[in-house]
Amino acid sequence: MTVPNAEEWASQDDAALVAQARTNPEAFGALYERYVQKVYSYIYYRTGNHEDAEDLTARVFQRAMAHIKGYVERGVPFQAWLYRIAHNLVANWHRDRSRHKVIPLDEFVALRLRSETPEVNAESQEEIARLLEAVRALPEERQQLLILKFVDRLSNQEIGAIMDRSEGAIKSLYHRTLLALRERLGGVEEQSQAAAGKARKEKRRYKE
Repeated sequence: MTVPNAEEWASQDDAALVAQARTNPEAFGALYERYVQKVYSYIYYRTGNHEDAEDLTARVFQRAMAHIKGYVERGVPFQAWLYRIAHNLVANWHRDRSRHKVIPLDEFVALRLRSETPEVNAESQEEIARLLEAVRALPEERQQLLILKFVDRLSNQEIGAIMDRSEGAIKSLYHRTLLALRERLGGVEEQSQAAAGKARKEKRRYKE
């Protein structure tokens, strides 16, 4: 029997690879290559630490490989199964260290703005800082939603499978998340304007 090459492995869908991965490590290797970067990105933006993200990513695939024979889709695609393993490992990581769950979006935003002009970047710093502060104040599941949507660029259907919610529920959660961000940003803007106004009054009074 001819062994598929890398290109042939990559052309197969998840279901076909999973079926073969139960007895063929090379098929599992193809699944690893397909998802390792996405899983790593997800874990990194949940931990903020490259070293721990690498370790946890390795453990995700070790656990998946150990349990691949018992995996049955039943409405949960392989990708969603991997993310659920990752979610549980990250939850344990935080619990063991009693660390606050924070998305280190500073680097993510900086990378996205690298192609912008220095003027735009400089003018945007205050807005970026306000947005990051608002995101970090969100509940964990809403932070998770933003990571899956904007970092891993998954569809609402894919996110729903990972978070064990319907596509409609994910759309609703995303809408509520945006509203919460807008309300918080609006409140911060009002406070900022009030502080600026007070400073101007103090300055005028000092001159008088």
